[in-house]
Amino acid sequence: MSEPVLTVEGFTVDYLVDPVVHAVRDVSFVLHRGEVLGLAGESGCGKSTLAYGIVRLLKPPAVISRGRAVFHPREGEDVDWNRLPAGELRATRWDKISMVFQGAMNSLNPVISIRDQLEDIFTTHRPGMGRRERRERCAQLLERVSVDRSRLSAYPHELSGGMRQRVMIAMAMALEPQVMIMDEPTTALDVVVQREILRELTRLRDELGFAVIFITHDLPLLLEISDRIAVMRDGAVVELADAETLYTRPRHDYTKRLLASFPSLTGERGDFIREGLDERLLALDAIEARQKEGTA
Repeated sequence: MSEPVLTVEGFTVDYLVDPVVHAVRDVSFVLHRGEVLGLAGESGCGKSTLAYGIVRLLKPPAVISRGRAVFHPREGEDVDWNRLPAGELRATRWDKISMVFQGAMNSLNPVISIRDQLEDIFTTHRPGMGRRERRERCAQLLERVSVDRSRLSAYPHELSGGMRQRVMIAMAMALEPQVMIMDEPTTALDVVVQREILRELTRLRDELGFAVIFITHDLPLLLEISDRIAVMRDGAVVELADAETLYTRPRHDYTKRLLASFPSLTGERGDFIREGLDERLLALDAIEARQKEGTA
């Protein structure tokens, strides 16, 4: 296992309402460089709250009650994000740890071109960069996520859902962060586009070496792309294991029920864990094969 890039220790988030809601309870894990850590669980279990807490984007009445998130840069001293002053946090958040938000396809400003939205990142975080360099960098970013640079002049409504999602990923990796948190980034996409996005993400991870925290309720998807998977329930991590172990030898009853909630397309419901996932992958491969034949 490579060296750690992010350590989360005893992380606890409460919503100060009456009665108090304990949304995240004593969560701990270590994220390693280049790793994809899947975060799975049903809606409302605290996955997104944990992510927002790590990057300190929580809004009242949510508060971090205990614990810390420590970033380990490639160079320099460790950084406790809970203790960073607000100004320094704003300057480093997108630079070191970026985030693709839930519903990201609708997060682009509808009245601003893709070029201007990408350039704004560099204007804010790289003020010394010249206009020509900014524009070339924006074009390179789009091409890196397999979107033609001619789309820089387009507005969000002129792009497909998959292309908008790719633009959001390009924005998140614009400053080449060492950690990228992705909160259900493929939920609104059809399965073929979803597969394409995941392949792009894997290729970019291999190319740039960033680590990923990938949040979704889709456990079969995480089994496909993750190195390790953490399963959350009621704000706590109930099981953390490498993907193969979680798939073949789940220990916690909730993990077993979560796996069994995705039924097989054929056969008995209880046969899902191996058969259903294999069927899903074979079906996607068949769709992609037919598409290639049609364009040949």
